Amino acid sequence: MNFINENIVEIAREIAASDGFFLIDVTFRGNENNQVIEVFIDGEKNITAEDCAQISRKMNSVIDEKQLITSRYRLDISSPGVDRPLSFLKQYQKHLNRQFEVTIMVDENQESIKGKLVKIEGEMLTFLAGKETVINFNDIVKAKVLISFS
Repeated sequence: MNFINENIVEIAREIAASDGFFLIDVTFRGNENNQVIEVFIDGEKNITAEDCAQISRKMNSVIDEKQLITSRYRLDISSPGVDRPLSFLKQYQKHLNRQFEVTIMVDENQESIKGKLVKIEGEMLTFLAGKETVINFNDIVKAKVLISFS
């Protein structure tokens, strides 16, 4: 990652944190004459379109003030969406009582379970998958919230 991109990631991290959110990922697409910067943020509460717009305004202001990008660019701020795996323990709280597909490491092998997240205690997550299954957050390889239409 180049110096400008590293600066943009740090700006995104600081602004998200100042607004009570945390940075999930930043992707850079396009070319130097027409760059697209996608910033994914999350929080312990749901993120609104106004939250994204506010962070976008702040980031644009800092990028322009520091003259990090002098050509055209588009800045897209959004929550990661349900199609992206959860990356941080603090993302799980707002998904209590929702269905998950979780891949964990067990004795150097990966195993998957589907179940409802019913409890969080420290780094221990309890899923109801026929029986209660307690998983240490650090053993999770991948976890996705399953979409439910009921």
